Amino acid sequence: MKINFIIALVCLSNLFGYSQKLKVEQGDFNFIKGQKEINVEFVYDNMKLLKKNLTNDEYVKEHSAELEEKTRGKGTSWEKSWYASRELIYAPKFLELMNRYLYEDHNVFFSENLAEAKYTLIVETVWVYPGWDAGVMKQPAKVSTLLKFVETNNRDNILLEVSSENAPGDQWGSSFSNEDRLGEGYAKTGKSFAKLILKKGF
Repeated sequence: MKINFIIALVCLSNLFGYSQKLKVEQGDFNFIKGQKEINVEFVYDNMKLLKKNLTNDEYVKEHSAELEEKTRGKGTSWEKSWYASRELIYAPKFLELMNRYLYEDHNVFFSENLAEAKYTLIVETVWVYPGWDAGVMKQPAKVSTLLKFVETNNRDNILLEVSSENAPGDQWGSSFSNEDRLGEGYAKTGKSFAKLILKKGF
């Protein structure tokens, strides 16, 4: 019984030992009123990973080699899913939560490839931690991003810039996929950012 209690405490500390922080770095929310659609771009060029602050190339090389050592072909397969997750998991999760709050409530639609939209939201991934899941114990993923609204035809004109640190990525039950846990971190980012826009912009 004592062991189970200790394990429960450790799990809770993993889940609640940190929290997401949103900070307005510059600009304001005045521009958002009256907009019907916002173009969205996702940028991963300068992202870092883990406590070691690995570059994406370093992380992919290291993790792929570890998987390949255990099972031939697994590293190559994982590398493909790692990059595919950006379009299949991360972007859709973020957009789903943004639109759940802003499109359904205020008719502002966020999507990629809206070239005619007056404003573009650039979601730049700064740092991620994939977390882990060992069944009985686990640690959520963490996602840090820079969220920047710019004029679509004049990217130097920054209307609003918000930093989001350590958005937690976790699911009920077990999730042994790093990409799925990270996807929940992007979902949490979208939810928190949408709520901030609702509070400050409407």
